Amino acid sequence: MPLIDMPLEELKKYEGRTPKPADFDAYWDRALAEMKAVDAQVELVKADFQVPFAECYHLYFTGVRGARVHAKYLKPLHTEGKHPAIVQFHGYTGNSGDWNDKLNYVALGFSVLSLDCRGQGGLSEDTGGVKGTTHHGHIIRGLNDHEDRLLFRDIFLDCAQLAGIAMELPEVDPGRVGAMGGSQGGGLTLACAALEPRIKKLAPIFPFLCDYRRVWEMDLAKDAYGELRTFFRNHDPQHEREEEIFERLGYIDVQHLASRIRGEVLMAVGLMDTICPPSTQFAAYNKITAEKRLEIFPDFGHDHLPGFNDKTMQFLAQL
Repeated sequence: MPLIDMPLEELKKYEGRTPKPADFDAYWDRALAEMKAVDAQVELVKADFQVPFAECYHLYFTGVRGARVHAKYLKPLHTEGKHPAIVQFHGYTGNSGDWNDKLNYVALGFSVLSLDCRGQGGLSEDTGGVKGTTHHGHIIRGLNDHEDRLLFRDIFLDCAQLAGIAMELPEVDPGRVGAMGGSQGGGLTLACAALEPRIKKLAPIFPFLCDYRRVWEMDLAKDAYGELRTFFRNHDPQHEREEEIFERLGYIDVQHLASRIRGEVLMAVGLMDTICPPSTQFAAYNKITAEKRLEIFPDFGHDHLPGFNDKTMQFLAQL
């Protein structure tokens, strides 16, 4: 089998290259305290899209730094008692997608909450300078500022806050909430379950936002990670601050959050992935101490992994 990364046996032992800041746990404890102090002001607005077996809403809430954050919310009709829910996260620069592609889980009796990441392709605000959107450059946002200004800190908190909102909905059983997503959505699934450890089951696919230094050393700081190269070229062309920059990126490196996860994990990786290299994904997976299973696709990269969506549904349906 051709290799674009380490041999599989080395991947299974790989622990990552991006340094973990000494105050990492205090950093996230402080961030969570800020999130919990926010008055979410949850608002439901009935959507134009409706189907006979579900109600569909735009859900808005206030996140940290005052941003109004949007998610699609679909809940099943004709169910008795409280039912399970799933929070979903999308790929980098994208959005929550169409209403109809969430109806398979609604038909199973789940409420579905699908986040628009702040400042990307959906309806959520980025309040970092102007209200509205910024679309891209979110990994490097805040690298020259205080570490609390890193934008992915706020996005990770939005994910955890949305999961908490789902658990407080009167129709949802808070003990039966899952999370799922691919690429950026996979990284956010891991971050969400780390920061909201009541998440019971999670199904990340080839997670982004893991082990930035390894991406750099593999010369794969392009495509989704291209802003890392742009940042160095524009702001540190001789890499005089390289150690400082990668340590600061460690605050928003999902691998360092992974040990906080308590829910059961079903994860998928393609060993030919040149967008989110396999080693970066293993860096996170290997740090998960909860019950976990990894589905490996040797000949696939950052694309559709045949059969994994079916396995994900069967896994989450156990909720």
